[in-house]
Amino acid sequence: MANHKSSIKRIRQEEKRRLHNRYYAKTMRNAVKKLRGTTEKAEAIALFPGIQKMLDKLAKRNIIHKNKAANLKSKLAAHVSKLA
Repeated sequence: MANHKSSIKRIRQEEKRRLHNRYYAKTMRNAVKKLRGTTEKAEAIALFPGIQKMLDKLAKRNIIHKNKAANLKSKLAAHVSKLA
């Protein structure tokens, strides 16, 4: 266990940040999964902008990498355009 006051505080902060990031990463994965599972084009088109916004925000806040966000958006856009 850490002995310094500052390192004890740092451990508290890191744990709080880790849980925060984990929550938003999981929420993002669930949203992406929901969009990929959609078979109706109208529903997919309605979901896509919200997910796109979420990915951009997570990339901006360094919860996910910006390239990962770009790759996910690209794949999801292709999925939405393929739906009949």
